[in-house]
Amino acid sequence: MADTEQHRGWISRVCLRAANCVLAFAVVAALGFVPTQKAQAQTFTVLYSFAGSPDGAAPQGGLVLDSARSLYGTTSNGGAYGLGTVFKLGATGKETVLHSFAGQYDGGHPLYVTLVRDSAGNLYGTTYEGGHGYGVIFQLSKKGKETTLRAFKGWDGINPYSGAIRDKKGNVYVTTIQGGASGLGAAFKSTGLRKGKVLHSFSEGPDGYDPIAPLVQDAKGNLYGTTTAVNGGSGGVVFKLNSKGKETVLHTFIGEPDGDLPYAGLIFDSAGNLFGTTEQGGTANLGTVFKIDAAGRETILYNFNGEPDGDGPGAGSLMMDAQGNLYGTTTYGGTANFGTVFELDTAGNETILYNFSGGADGGVPTAGLIFDANGDLYGTTSQGGDLSCIPSYGCGVVFKLTPH
Repeated sequence: MADTEQHRGWISRVCLRAANCVLAFAVVAALGFVPTQKAQAQTFTVLYSFAGSPDGAAPQGGLVLDSARSLYGTTSNGGAYGLGTVFKLGATGKETVLHSFAGQYDGGHPLYVTLVRDSAGNLYGTTYEGGHGYGVIFQLSKKGKETTLRAFKGWDGINPYSGAIRDKKGNVYVTTIQGGASGLGAAFKSTGLRKGKVLHSFSEGPDGYDPIAPLVQDAKGNLYGTTTAVNGGSGGVVFKLNSKGKETVLHTFIGEPDGDLPYAGLIFDSAGNLFGTTEQGGTANLGTVFKIDAAGRETILYNFNGEPDGDGPGAGSLMMDAQGNLYGTTTYGGTANFGTVFELDTAGNETILYNFSGGADGGVPTAGLIFDANGDLYGTTSQGGDLSCIPSYGCGVVFKLTPH
């Protein structure tokens, strides 16, 4: 296992640009501000601006929506102890902190975490720190009671960056960026309270290592994901794990022109094709949208160019509508270089649905988007909002975008 200095150096390499590494931000409480704006004929509304303490700061993960139109998410900082929160945002815009992480066995600093919600309303996710210092998998009841399902110890994984997925049997799957048999990351299966096993330990070779993104599961129980490094350098792979943890590499990234550093999770279409993004690489080295077919053939659907179309799609997975159009965010780029919301049609044509300004409307979105039944989009930004919360940065917002 790497020592502390090596570990911190690795974190600085994989953070989504320096401005996004928010673990050290000092959070100051402030009042939220809720403007409504129009952009390119799209209706954009800030539903909530975070104030730091006690409501949370720097949401870097995505949202989940329930039948009552309440939204659930995490903040990486803020809350009662400055270590992040799980929050609920009601349909009227009222925010409730369901849990403030306190560190140690409770966990701390959930990063690019999109929660999973079961039929009973329990929420599942991960924290980057806490437990034995290596992060945890947690369950949160409807009433806000937290249960630590797994506190990582090193051999089973170190520091989960993104969230979890849950299968029909209630098993929870996560990736960790370090730890495992080689210290270079693991895919872990949690089968209950303090129960589970390492499905796969990544190594410094052709199978890839340093996984950041969450896993996705097909109907047969196979797991798919990405790593951010391969063969001793950046690039990464798209991989498949069967139920026994045997890995198959579907694609190896080489930077230009096919992509580099796939931070985000993958999604399937109805034909079994995989879609994802890379934070760098492509023709301008500013990221790509890619497709992997069932035979492992990669197609670059779009190359980002910075201004005005976006720069560096981050850790948020894409969303696909019924017509096959893809939706996502870029962390930077756009007209103000604070990120964008984009749509990519089936012919590879990009439309910028919104350009963030970094002010009251938010900026630097690191998470993906979700749809509601009306086709409206919801997401978070890690910065912007009320700039008095963290001067020049802000504590982030939850937003709604009606795309058409």
